[in-house]
Amino acid sequence: MDSQLTPSEQPAEPAASGGFGKKMIVLAIVAGLAAILYWQFGQYLDIHFLAEQEAKLRGFQDAFPLLVIGIAFLIYVSVTGFSLPGAAILTLIVGWYFGFLRGLVLVSFASTTGATIAFLMSRYFFQDAIQSKFSERLRLVNEALEREGAFYLFTLRLTLAVPFFVINAVMGLTKIRTWTFWWVSQIGMLPGTMVYVYAGSIVPDLQTLAEKGVRAAFTRSQMIQFIIAFALLGIFPLATKWTLRYFRKKQTTA
Repeated sequence: MDSQLTPSEQPAEPAASGGFGKKMIVLAIVAGLAAILYWQFGQYLDIHFLAEQEAKLRGFQDAFPLLVIGIAFLIYVSVTGFSLPGAAILTLIVGWYFGFLRGLVLVSFASTTGATIAFLMSRYFFQDAIQSKFSERLRLVNEALEREGAFYLFTLRLTLAVPFFVINAVMGLTKIRTWTFWWVSQIGMLPGTMVYVYAGSIVPDLQTLAEKGVRAAFTRSQMIQFIIAFALLGIFPLATKWTLRYFRKKQTTA
C-alpha cells in the first residue's frame, strides 16, 4: 500500500504524458506542412531556376512592389523559422533583387522573426523532454546566461562558430526571455546580414551568382578581409566583457 500513489498524485503522470502527446501531434502537423511546402515550392527557391526567370522577377517587382516585399518576407521567415536549407543563398538573392538598403531591412527583420519562431518552437515542443535528459548541460548554459547576460547570446551570434539554427534551438531550452532573445539576435546577426546582402546587391545578375556564388561579388583577398573582420567582431563582446571586469575589480580594490 505504501508504494501506491495517493489519489491526488495519480492524475499527474497521465496529464503530463497527455500534454506531451498533444505537443508531438502539433509538431508532426507543423513539420509535415513545412515538408510539403518545401517539396512543392522548393524548386522556386533554387537559384538556377530563379536565374532563368530573372526578367520576369524584375517585371513583377515593378508591377507589384509591396506584394513582392511581403512575399519575400514570408519566404525568408519560413526558411529560417523551420531551419530549411538555403538561407545564405536566399540572402544573396534578396540583396540582388531589392538592393542593399531595402534588402538589409527585409533580411534583418525577417531573419530575427524566423529565429524567434524557431526559438519558441524549441521552447514549446522540446523544453520539458530535453530538460529531463540533459538538465546538467542546460544548467551550465543557464548559469552562463545568468552570469554574462545578453553578452552570452551576443557573442554566439557574432562568432559564427555555431550555426544559427543550433543557437535558436538551444536558447529555446533555456530561461532567456523571448524579448531579450529577439533584440540581441537582431543586433548580433546584423553584421553578417550586412555582408551577405551587400554581396548580393553588387552581383550583376542571378546567372553570375548561380555560377560563382559569393565569388561573383568578392575577390579572394576581400573574402579573407571579411573573415578577419568577422573574427574581430567575435572577439569584440569578449573584449568588452573582460574590460568591464577589469575596471570593476580595480574599483573594488581601490
